[in-house]
Amino acid sequence: MNVMFRSSHSRFMPTYVIIALNVIVYVYTSVIGEDFITTGDLPIFLFGQVNYLVMRGWYWQLFTSMFVHANIVHLAGNMFFFLIFGLRAEELFRTREYLLIYFLGGLAGNLLTLLMGPEMISVGASGAIFGIFGASIIYLRRTIGQSIIGALVYAFFLLMISTGPSVNILAHLGGLAVGLIFGYKLATKRRPQPTYQYEYSYQPR
Repeated sequence: MNVMFRSSHSRFMPTYVIIALNVIVYVYTSVIGEDFITTGDLPIFLFGQVNYLVMRGWYWQLFTSMFVHANIVHLAGNMFFFLIFGLRAEELFRTREYLLIYFLGGLAGNLLTLLMGPEMISVGASGAIFGIFGASIIYLRRTIGQSIIGALVYAFFLLMISTGPSVNILAHLGGLAVGLIFGYKLATKRRPQPTYQYEYSYQPR
């Protein structure tokens, strides 16, 4: 049984577009913050996810914070992994599916971040990237008819090694959960069903 791949030639390639948007936003926030190496307090206050402000109506931060990064190392690390997982996901999903997984993954991670209280401030595309990652690995396993346990273990392992003192684990978890759910549903929908062919023969008496 073959995995269903979707050619990305001669069509909109969302991975490169999203990476470009993240870089453009970082340059813009660097100009505002007057520091190219580290994003300043003002851009994070305006466009990052400041839970205190979100809880008081600044709901756009749940979206804009996906494109804001704390510093250039944060940006480079996220975009590197997104490039790897994103290009693979383009082969598996239609563009609208890809974008839905990306943005819903990021949104789910940001909504979970609200549980960390009003003092929490969060930025980055990690939740969305984990959504793309989760959707891809479980889609591949499910489509070829293998157990999804391996995909879940791999996802859990990557989730654990991504933890750290300054890492928003809830954002990662929210994005990963959305990706796993969507990837599983899409694979189940597209998984080829067995077909049976019957042959009859007539023997005259």
